[in-house]
Amino acid sequence: MKNVLTIATSDSCGGAGIQADIKTFSALGTYGMSVIVAITAQNTRGVVSIRELDHEIIRDQIDCLFDDIEIHAVKVGMVSSSGIIAVLGEALRRWRPPYVVLDPVMVSKSGCRLLKPEAKGDLIKILFPLADLVTPNLDEAEAITGERVTTVEQMKQAAVAIEKLGARNVIVKGGHLEGDAVDVLYAGGNFYYLDEKKINTKNTHGTGCTFSSAIAAYLAKGYGMLEAVKRAKEYITGAIEHALPIGHGAGPTNHFYRLYS
Repeated sequence: MKNVLTIATSDSCGGAGIQADIKTFSALGTYGMSVIVAITAQNTRGVVSIRELDHEIIRDQIDCLFDDIEIHAVKVGMVSSSGIIAVLGEALRRWRPPYVVLDPVMVSKSGCRLLKPEAKGDLIKILFPLADLVTPNLDEAEAITGERVTTVEQMKQAAVAIEKLGARNVIVKGGHLEGDAVDVLYAGGNFYYLDEKKINTKNTHGTGCTFSSAIAAYLAKGYGMLEAVKRAKEYITGAIEHALPIGHGAGPTNHFYRLYS
């Protein structure tokens, strides 16, 4: 069994963040571990508050895991401040995991700002060059590039621009496009289009976290970048199709839909 680490924020309602990542790793047959960098109080309707952990405990979580366990891939999710980003950058450069998948989480589905505005530059400067894959959605791609991203052609342009910022590979997620959910993967100088039917549901809490974690799990299991992304796309589509109507807002995807009806 391959070992996959998530470095991200805890979601108290269990649909996104650390909890979604661990569920995804488990559903895909890998052993999941976590480094928690912050805690959110949130439910399906939105984020109430965020509390960051101190830098020392973040660093200690990372170091003790790498010192003891072989880690085959790392997924980095919500990291809210420049200080945390600096700690992660130093640790990832020192331990050099085989794969790093970076989900540049900036704003929640409910509109809560999850990345402090002054930290965006550090996220790009420090973590993008360490990432084997960066996975922005349309809004995040716009925030990173400063350009409008509403069409597949603009997604391609954004992917190239983000690759030039240091990322080895980029997938721009098109879940918010009109029509089918088309993602654009830019890998090795080539474009690949991943097209799946759009599922009409409000229950999409944690989809970005789940998708990036699935990619990390498949990379850890030995799949190439394109095949890992394809399999992760298939998995997240099924998880959305079987999403759980929990709470009064956007319910979570069903990470274990393959295991039980």
